[in-house]
Amino acid sequence: MKKNKNQAPVRGPEVVTKKAAARKIVGVAKDIHNDIVKKGKKPSLSFPVRSLSNVKFDVKRGHFELLGKKASRTLSYNTVKTFAQSVRLMATTKNDLLDRDDIAGKREVYYNSKSWGECRFDAQPESDSLLDDMEAMLGVNREQLGYIPEERGGDVCGELVVIDRDPQSGVDVRINCAKMGSGAWSIPSRVEHLRFETKAKLVLVVETASLFQRLVHHRYYEKTNCILISMSGVPTRACRRFIRRLADDQKLPVLAFTDGDPYGYCNIYRTLKAGSGQAAHINRFFCVPQAHYLGVTPQDIIDYNLEDATHPLGEVDIKRAKDALKNDPFIRHHKEWQAALKQMIKMGVRIEQQAFAKHGLNFVLETYLPEKIKKAQFLP
Repeated sequence: MKKNKNQAPVRGPEVVTKKAAARKIVGVAKDIHNDIVKKGKKPSLSFPVRSLSNVKFDVKRGHFELLGKKASRTLSYNTVKTFAQSVRLMATTKNDLLDRDDIAGKREVYYNSKSWGECRFDAQPESDSLLDDMEAMLGVNREQLGYIPEERGGDVCGELVVIDRDPQSGVDVRINCAKMGSGAWSIPSRVEHLRFETKAKLVLVVETASLFQRLVHHRYYEKTNCILISMSGVPTRACRRFIRRLADDQKLPVLAFTDGDPYGYCNIYRTLKAGSGQAAHINRFFCVPQAHYLGVTPQDIIDYNLEDATHPLGEVDIKRAKDALKNDPFIRHHKEWQAALKQMIKMGVRIEQQAFAKHGLNFVLETYLPEKIKKAQFLP
């Protein structure tokens, strides 16, 4: 397999200093103050609409780009609580995180609001949504605002040396991902400073932890000269950014291997490849346009005689597939994905990665993966 040299590298997120980020928040606060005191009008906050309805699939860049739709949050009787929460969240971000060089997780933000009186959050999805709004409004990644992800970044094993650095001394720390004993190296929440050394030919990204562990246990990365990465479902921002930086830096092709169902296609893989509507404001950094889809495809069910190892599509599966065919800009751009989803709906079944165990526990690594990689007939 040839390494992908056509994908133009994208510079990482602009490094915004804590002082600069704090100034942006102060600027928003001043605008609110001026609206009230000097202009005598109701203040408002403006955010990009974060949904598939406000994105386009940029074919040249290979990811979702925001369109121009904006949502305004104007102070009124009906919005007073949400508006107050937005302002208080910005104040907390500046005073407690940026000014003090501190960090916080999303869950901590939710509980911290319990001291905010009547504008406290009733549930974490409320604080999560406003945090995403603030990130999009300020144009500063939330990691640079001091927010750390709760989720793990993903696991890595194989022919890769990651060069990290000691946070106290700044001394380089070399991590050989092929020599982690019976385990794997975990991707940290911040990955911009990492450097890489590898002679691998490709990156194989795997959805389920159990299949990843099987490949690690049998040292599949040695036989294929690859880097294995476990996503454990929809990949986190850190996981996606790590894969993107690795692929760009080392000019490596990326192959994705998920369950054969609408969620694996339209949520897990599409988010990895092109991004999401919710995160459209940062997709250009947190997606992997050079990724291709290895499997499991509906055609694999037929080619590998797995008809009796499938599960019926549920109503939610059918709805997700039909919604993607109608509304997802990525799916609508690729006829190959439209055909795959239509074939799945017609067959009426979904399939898991582990279904290959029907032919033997190691059939997936001894037969399926080698054959698919050799044929190199992947979905875009």
